[in-house]
Amino acid sequence: MIRAFPALLALCLFTAPASAARSKNPDTLTRLGLSDADSLDPAWSYDTFSHEVIANVYDYLFMFEGGSVEKLIPLAAAKVPSRANGLISADGKTYTIPIRAGMVFHDGTPVTAEDVRYSILRFMLFDRDAGPSSLLLQPLVDRDSTRDSTGKIDPKVFADAAKAVQVDGDKVVLRLPKPFAPMLTVLASWAPVVSRKWVAEKGGWDGAEATWQKFNNPSKTSSPLHEAVMGTGPFKLERWDRNNKQIVLVRNDRYWRTPAKLKRVVIKAVSEFGTRKLMLQAGDADTITADRPVFSQLQNVPGVELIDDQQMLDMNPVAFFTFKIKETGNPYIGSGKLDGEGVPPDFFSDLDLRRAFAYSFDYKGFIKDVMRGKGTQATGCIPNTLPGHNPKQATYSLDLKKAEEHFRKARGGEVWEKGFRFTLSYNTGNVARETLCQILKRQVESINPKFKIDVRPLEWPTFLDAYKGSKLPVFIIGWNADFPDAHTFVFPMLHSRGDYPFTQRFKDERIDKLIDQALDETDLAKRKDLYAKVQALEYELVPHLVILDTVRFRTQRDWVKGWYHNPIFPDAPYGAYYYPIWKE
Repeated sequence: MIRAFPALLALCLFTAPASAARSKNPDTLTRLGLSDADSLDPAWSYDTFSHEVIANVYDYLFMFEGGSVEKLIPLAAAKVPSRANGLISADGKTYTIPIRAGMVFHDGTPVTAEDVRYSILRFMLFDRDAGPSSLLLQPLVDRDSTRDSTGKIDPKVFADAAKAVQVDGDKVVLRLPKPFAPMLTVLASWAPVVSRKWVAEKGGWDGAEATWQKFNNPSKTSSPLHEAVMGTGPFKLERWDRNNKQIVLVRNDRYWRTPAKLKRVVIKAVSEFGTRKLMLQAGDADTITADRPVFSQLQNVPGVELIDDQQMLDMNPVAFFTFKIKETGNPYIGSGKLDGEGVPPDFFSDLDLRRAFAYSFDYKGFIKDVMRGKGTQATGCIPNTLPGHNPKQATYSLDLKKAEEHFRKARGGEVWEKGFRFTLSYNTGNVARETLCQILKRQVESINPKFKIDVRPLEWPTFLDAYKGSKLPVFIIGWNADFPDAHTFVFPMLHSRGDYPFTQRFKDERIDKLIDQALDETDLAKRKDLYAKVQALEYELVPHLVILDTVRFRTQRDWVKGWYHNPIFPDAPYGAYYYPIWKE
């Protein structure tokens, strides 16, 4: 059986001197993040900024209790299935989920088991490129995509999905082709309950077999749920102001539990840390995103508390190499040729080049100076908080001599002779990722004056579209756990059908096979051995640069009460489940 990671470590609290100030608006919580949401459609969203909003306006079948990543409590479901209560079959392949009675959507219409079934089917069949649909496709129909390797839709998928997800009265019954231990934890974070009737009336999929292919892999803005919400959660969407990058949530007074204490939640993107800090000091913001490099600037702010040493289930930041860059209309590759003024589309397909970059980064210096000594160097893409992590795996270190050796060998010596120029991008306002870019630029350019890297910040939606379109030669981003298991890191970061490799155009059949074997393996020792082999190939092939296993801190005014840390929650510890929070 898969052993779940234990609940969070004890908190280390750094609190500024007590402040006599009172909140300007005790009914509204204002959170300042770095970036705007990408989409509010649960079947599209695969970024933490969007997913934080979704987790507050929709109910999932279950949620993790408090800070635990093991214990679940029911939300849209009336009970959490188990073998003990008879709702999971003895062979582990059938899950019977009773749906909570009396729940209504935000418009007052009742929630039915058919809505839940529709929500799960829609999540799977939507299946946009590099999206989250594989999280349910994999356990329910034993495939990662609704399309084959050429992109052609498999018309048999609907029948398989419909067979796997059925309704029996007020229950939804899931029939898996084989046991999948993390099934309940996947359902606790994905496929929230949406209204079939509302989506169909707005022009979305009506749930019929005859029409599903029309809505497979759609454009982002074509979905009626892209910037609208019809959920059952504790908050409703009041408005999404795209121009000002602000989302306003209002309390759902029809919520099946006692309504939330807060009347409103304002989530606003403010990319400049200085502005976020000033608004926090003035009481115009209640909590802000702040990463390790600015910790010292917040330590002595009156009325502000820093809740440190929050253990994470993430790998962040990571530098990903794009093996086949899209050339058409691409401003990030200069001339598009290896002539000193650009890079060709297959530039990073060269292994020596990737290894040269791996030896050009100061991992220890980044942890010491940028992260203020918090965190340890990553030994692979599986965090040190999960079974499967291999602490003995070899790692790269700053070694400019070895870097030069590999640069001289890259592409038969042409890279060293001609030089290159490309743009290295990160999302605006992320200080740690910006610093990573600057360190890599400085070290690489010091090796050969013909090497030029332009560092450029991009707004979050622009960044997402650029990397997903395979336009960025190297992109700096992170990965948060989809559910608490090693598979949720190795698949999206290394499997050819995973989110990042799909975008990078990276594929290694050995890695794919090992990951598939590990998912089916129930013996923990054997599973660890398979993941050790995966991480050895990760080191050998260098599809990306993993930097550190991290801990984070939360910044909030001391009048904010009721927050708790759960490392699986989107954008934790900055984002929050706002239902239990209040202000004094």
